[in-house]
Amino acid sequence: MILMTMFRNKGTMLVRLLLLSSVLLSCISNGSGGVTSGFVRNEFPSVDIPLDNEVFAVPKGYNAPQQVHITQGDYDGKAVIITWVTADEPGSNKVSYGLSEGKYEYTAEGTVHNYTFYNYTSGYIHQCLIDGLQYSTKYYYEIGDGDSSRTFWFQTPPPIDPDSPYKFGIIGDLGQTYNSLSTIEHCMQSGAEAILFVGDLSYADRYEYHDVGVRWDSWGRFNERSSAYHPWMWSAGNHEIEYFPYMGEVTPFRNYLQRYPTPYLASESSSPLWYAVRRASAHIIVLSSYSPFVKYTPQWEWLQQELKRVDREKTPWLIVLVHSPLYNSNDAHFMEGESMRVVFESWFCNYKVDVVFAGHVHAYERSYRISNTRYNVSSGPAYPVPDKSAPVYITIGDGGNQEGLALRFRDPQPDYSAFREASYGHATLDIKNRTHAFYHWNRNDDGKRTPTDEFVLHNQYWGMNRRRRKLKKNHLNSVLSNLPLSLIF
Repeated sequence: MILMTMFRNKGTMLVRLLLLSSVLLSCISNGSGGVTSGFVRNEFPSVDIPLDNEVFAVPKGYNAPQQVHITQGDYDGKAVIITWVTADEPGSNKVSYGLSEGKYEYTAEGTVHNYTFYNYTSGYIHQCLIDGLQYSTKYYYEIGDGDSSRTFWFQTPPPIDPDSPYKFGIIGDLGQTYNSLSTIEHCMQSGAEAILFVGDLSYADRYEYHDVGVRWDSWGRFNERSSAYHPWMWSAGNHEIEYFPYMGEVTPFRNYLQRYPTPYLASESSSPLWYAVRRASAHIIVLSSYSPFVKYTPQWEWLQQELKRVDREKTPWLIVLVHSPLYNSNDAHFMEGESMRVVFESWFCNYKVDVVFAGHVHAYERSYRISNTRYNVSSGPAYPVPDKSAPVYITIGDGGNQEGLALRFRDPQPDYSAFREASYGHATLDIKNRTHAFYHWNRNDDGKRTPTDEFVLHNQYWGMNRRRRKLKKNHLNSVLSNLPLSLIF
């Protein structure tokens, strides 16, 4: 009787859960939960800040380091790559660093180079790898010579561990307008420890001839307020291609690759445009929308191997960065990511990617967990369907560049779209442990950071089903252990 009552109660609960799940899936499939925000605000004019503005100020002192930025320098977060520019002469390649400000026990030597683009000649670009760092440690570093030297700091991540908490900021399509400045400042206020950047940095390609290089320099000084202290994980967008036959510049990504190194060799990639890093409890994969990715290409081959290397027992959070969104319901760039979706979506579902961040569209949008992997031209539903194994797709190309907002969403809102708004902002992903993270999209509103879209992201590997099975098993074992042996069968 005890067991019959117990199982009957459990059966009733199971029915209720199934009914609730059915209702939730129904809401997802018919799009009744989707929201199109009516808020549209062009806070500042979508024009680049004038070059004489203080946000682009050259540091004081002869040949002082400028455009300082850091990124992760290895696979597991115990190294950084520090990059800076000296305008007048090469100067020192040395980085002095230590655990106390002004007390630098260690030094590392970097490299220096410069390049030309049309009739522009860059400053001297220094790149220095510092490795063998301790986890969860604040380091201070100094670069430059004499009175022109400058000091900064950075914080290393916690050790690779499934329950290491970590907070990422997410920004895309930034540019160098007043809206861009608002986005950076708001993200700096959020407590983000590192930035996941989904492409389109400076928008210097909207200029011509010598001014292209000048606007790369101004953006480097503009962004230094954040990137000299917090590592940015770079990915390239279409505005980094810079294919200009009329200027004799036909090598794609030339300015970007000269200035923004990535630790691609650490993940056995053949190109700095696609690579992976592990940081705290996250495994982050960066893809290139504008490099070949179909079957048997280097990027395809690399991603196939990298997904096999992912160990969800150590890094449960699997995050993908790409520029062109695989799902998008805005008229701007509609279906431009379709070819990559066809190639990689089944992998994302099979490996249970938690979230895919993209840019390109100058608006914000979040999807439900859906997939369109069943359609094969000759059979299967030719539309996305709910799929608990699929990632959440988030478009966050709303950093604030001079091209302005993408205001025209498609009507009606597709079933796969959960929330969308055409305004500027940034996001944070606050990982708490192996099972859940808090996600927020923050609108730039009247100079304030306004939380607008938020949800709890449940981990795909250590998710609800896995935990429910474990809890159910533990509960049943507990009940059985307290029953007389005559009642156990």
